[in-house]
Amino acid sequence: MYQVRKGGELYSFIGVDACLEPGPRRPFNFVGVLSRSEMEHVKRLSDDAKRKGTNFTIWFGHYPTSCILAPGPGGVRSLIGQYAESMAYVCGHYHTLGGTVPNMYTLQQAGFLELELGDWKDNRLYRLIAVDHGMLSFIDVLHRDWPVVLVTNPKHALYVMPNREPLEKMLLSTHVRILGFSQSPIESVSVKLDDGVWQKCNHIRGPLYVLPWQPELYGSGVHEIHVLIKDEAGREKITTQPFSLDGTRLSFRLFPRLVLMSNISLVFQFLFGTMLTVCVLPLCILKYLHRLVKERKLILRKPRLPIAFFQNWIRKLWILSTVDRLFYPLVLYALYLTVGPWSIGEVIEGHTGMIFAWGIVINGAYLPGSFTYAYGFLQMCTFQLPLTLVIAQSVDHRYRSHLLGKPQSLLDRLCQHLPFVVILTLQMAFAYFFWLAYGTMAFLLGPLRTWSVLLGIVLWHQVSNLPEKSLQNAAIVWGRHHATVSSCPEVADTPSIDTTLT
Repeated sequence: MYQVRKGGELYSFIGVDACLEPGPRRPFNFVGVLSRSEMEHVKRLSDDAKRKGTNFTIWFGHYPTSCILAPGPGGVRSLIGQYAESMAYVCGHYHTLGGTVPNMYTLQQAGFLELELGDWKDNRLYRLIAVDHGMLSFIDVLHRDWPVVLVTNPKHALYVMPNREPLEKMLLSTHVRILGFSQSPIESVSVKLDDGVWQKCNHIRGPLYVLPWQPELYGSGVHEIHVLIKDEAGREKITTQPFSLDGTRLSFRLFPRLVLMSNISLVFQFLFGTMLTVCVLPLCILKYLHRLVKERKLILRKPRLPIAFFQNWIRKLWILSTVDRLFYPLVLYALYLTVGPWSIGEVIEGHTGMIFAWGIVINGAYLPGSFTYAYGFLQMCTFQLPLTLVIAQSVDHRYRSHLLGKPQSLLDRLCQHLPFVVILTLQMAFAYFFWLAYGTMAFLLGPLRTWSVLLGIVLWHQVSNLPEKSLQNAAIVWGRHHATVSSCPEVADTPSIDTTLT
């Protein structure tokens, strides 16, 4: 905590260090963690600031609140929000999400602003913050973009905090207040309200410029203030921002709100669980249905599904579920990812650890899982699901080839093998990058990346040399549909399923 007193008011700045301890290498350091003792320490700092009579508290940290695992129902947000003096939490980490979200800001439900800042390394952005009569204003500035203008009264309508700022002071104020900076002396600052005329501001001292105004003329709705600033080097800039004096609110954009107000750890867990279900459950259900049909407890009726695409894929996945040498490796590997270690290696330089979906165990410490679920979700999307679909397609093709006695052409072979090559090449690239990040041990003892390549090669070989007897189980159910094959086999062998319990 750092405190500074200005104009009789006390400002407190509290830093929140949520870096993992011990700290794993990328990408598993994506989500920060605060232990219970660290949360208690931060709370003591906050209580101490309040006892000293702080007027305003600005929190800062690397990780956004959505990206910090912390004890308690509300985590860091609840801790910050319980203090009326808390104005804003400023952070980085997400930055601009690769340029897709240049202004990632939101007003948290607890009442304080959370303001993500673009990075300095690539985007050269910095932030100017001012507190004017209890109201916080800010602007994010591109390096060397001069002049810099920050309007502090009236405040930007989007960033008002009704429960934490004395917003009525804007309606009672006598002057528009502006901060202006440049490398060269400021020549002039002019203001235009809505469609009015330009009026030149008076320079008070330092960067402060003011202009008398009548706020009652703008007492309802949203209005605009335009500022024209010029410096002696000939540089000039026009800045426009909305303001409101009657409490009319503007809305933050949806995507930044979702990113900053969600719990990213729960999102990652949901995505991983959903993809695991998609990869495992349909095959298991179809295998169970096949067993019921074989035992004559279920009847396969005339097709009723309206879309041929779904009819085809249900048949393909059904046939795949009957081939045990393919079904069990696919299902058991997906289930293994939920419990078994993904890799064993130097998660931290000089320290060997194990990476699981639910966390990382290293150097006698346990780091709870969060981004590991996102990593597993990526594995499911790029390997498990595509491999399952490609194998289902290949098994169905071989099934129809055996049934119809149709030899495979060169184009058929190319269409069968090319998807395998693409999936395995991508997986080998991931394994290579994992080796660069975590070393040879993690590469060799890596079921998630390295061993999945071996699994894919084995299954590819199995599919390519699948004997006819392995498909006899599927023929028990689907053979009678193929018995009606005529001059248009593609139509005849794509029945949908309408099952009835008997």
